[in-house]
Amino acid sequence: MAKPVVPEEKRRRRRPTRSGTVLSERLIVEAALRLLREHGSAGLSARRLGIALDCDPSTLYRYFRGMDELTLAIGDALVGEALRGWRPTGEWRTDLHTVGLRIHAAYVAHPQAAQLTASRVTGRANELAADEAVLDVLRTAGFPLADTVRIYHAFIDQTLAFAALDAASLALPRAAQRADDAVWRSTYARLPAETHPRIAEAAPLLSARMVTSAYPTALGMLLDSAQATLARLGSRVPPLSS
Repeated sequence: MAKPVVPEEKRRRRRPTRSGTVLSERLIVEAALRLLREHGSAGLSARRLGIALDCDPSTLYRYFRGMDELTLAIGDALVGEALRGWRPTGEWRTDLHTVGLRIHAAYVAHPQAAQLTASRVTGRANELAADEAVLDVLRTAGFPLADTVRIYHAFIDQTLAFAALDAASLALPRAAQRADDAVWRSTYARLPAETHPRIAEAAPLLSARMVTSAYPTALGMLLDSAQATLARLGSRVPPLSS
């Protein structure tokens, strides 16, 4: 049976931990991010968090019903990190480009956490704010509702998919990362044109590009498609009724 979650205001009145720290959701999430960075997803547990925060592991269940709810809070914190300080400019393409790069960057900055959370739907405040912002940018630009949802779906799934892919690479041991990158130079660059003509002609470009993220390119292509859709409409849709 799930343990009841104590409201935040009541938690703040509780006695501090043995080291004098008053726990909060934010402090627990920050500690969880450190554990993920140091030990990976296998190292995230209530016991380890209790040690890191100098509290009994059972105390954590006053803040989260279980480790899965903490996982959702971690994912929401990454989205919050991405949105911090962002304000829309009124230029829809610029705004979506900026938001996409910010979300991608926030996730790959915490690769172990990104692997754990990129596929999750949190329903929490930061995720809702991001979704509302993207949908508003598209609707304000003049996209019909159906196109707005279609582009939003592609935009957010593409962003998180690349975040998960790039995070998985960054989470590898350094030796494995270097070995993977070297394959483009040690194998692809040495293939003869007689057997692999297209790879051979593209090898110099492949060795330069394939060790970087394709997300900025893919994002640009998605926005090009969205812009073409808007151009085909020929005029803005009627404004939303108040």
